[in-house]
Amino acid sequence: MEIMSPVGSYEGLMAAIQGGADSVYFGVGELNMRSRSANNFNLDDLVKIADIARQHGLRTYLTVNTIVYNQELEEMRAIVDAAKQAGISAVIASDMAVITYANSIGMEVHISTQCSVSNVEAVRFYAQFADVMVLARELPLRQVAEITQYIKDNDICGPKGELVEIEVFGHGALCMSVSGKCYLSLDNYNYSANRGQCLQLCRRQYLVKDVESDTELVVDGQYIMSPKDLKTIDFLDKIVHAGVKVLKIEGRGRSADYVRVVTECYKEAIGAIEGGSYSPEKIADWNKRLATVYNRGFWDGYYLGRKMGEWTERYGSQATETKVFLGIVSNYFYRINVAEVRLQTANSIAVGDRYMVTGQTTGVYTDTMKEIRVDLKSVPKADQGDAFSFKTEQPLRRGDKLYKIVRTIDEY
Repeated sequence: MEIMSPVGSYEGLMAAIQGGADSVYFGVGELNMRSRSANNFNLDDLVKIADIARQHGLRTYLTVNTIVYNQELEEMRAIVDAAKQAGISAVIASDMAVITYANSIGMEVHISTQCSVSNVEAVRFYAQFADVMVLARELPLRQVAEITQYIKDNDICGPKGELVEIEVFGHGALCMSVSGKCYLSLDNYNYSANRGQCLQLCRRQYLVKDVESDTELVVDGQYIMSPKDLKTIDFLDKIVHAGVKVLKIEGRGRSADYVRVVTECYKEAIGAIEGGSYSPEKIADWNKRLATVYNRGFWDGYYLGRKMGEWTERYGSQATETKVFLGIVSNYFYRINVAEVRLQTANSIAVGDRYMVTGQTTGVYTDTMKEIRVDLKSVPKADQGDAFSFKTEQPLRRGDKLYKIVRTIDEY
């Protein structure tokens, strides 16, 4: 099974590589579903991204998956042309203008979840254009398996002449609306979710107000339109057995450490399933690690037959760890593997503390602080304003960001 990781920055790209991703997906400009909420690349980045990915054996997928209007057709064609010229593996699309244009120039197409592919006739239709299809997020695994079996039994092939492959979301944020087609943000603030501009009003807590008496009630004390994050690692073997070929991790707007940890866990889980060592003990360990990075709480999604979402209990992340910014690497001495940092914030870091470093080339590096030196003298901790040095097991670079990892919740 191919593990597809989200990338919203070069740090995220390196984190996906470090986590063992088989492919990455990302957006450029405005014609993608995270144009507002993620750090998107531009057309000039495509060649660099493709080169880095090729060096590490990854496939690259460019999201051009918004609704496209007449005045944007020229821009859309320029984006798809640039992707093909750069050697991007495929475009992920939902608008027929994108799908048919990509086909016309020989660019591989993957059908986005925005197309709500939910049945075999839809698969038959899109097979004339696409080699891979993301199914609607609301399908139970039973129906996913029926579709993959139908493809095999009826030899449904895409433009490359190979059997169509089915992709599903395996981890990350879910929208309360069918396949993410929501109008709440558009209706209230004139920013369309279907144009990648969602303001996530659903993630807030709401009151019910009696207009006659002005009585107000907090609905169940819950965020009733904000689903918990999808997590499938507990039943990933069932997804594999359903015939799914690509597992997609959501999170182009999330941090590099999220990308690395989630990718790593699911890559290990796939390996365990293939090797016959997938076990409750390993699942428990993956769950603990997944809980350390951004999440809104977890649930199984609709795969096991649920009809309604399971709602988050509070605003923002429920991660068991937080990362506190300390400073930026000002120098790195490669011969002795020592980094220098000036502690910029009103925090301290001590020997024994866990820390994380992120950077465009470094990706994500985590370790425990074994020794701290200030003015070449070994000290127990560094405080705000201190210029300190420490050894690392992996090279860092100037400009990398240093964080202290703080445990906020003891157990998942």
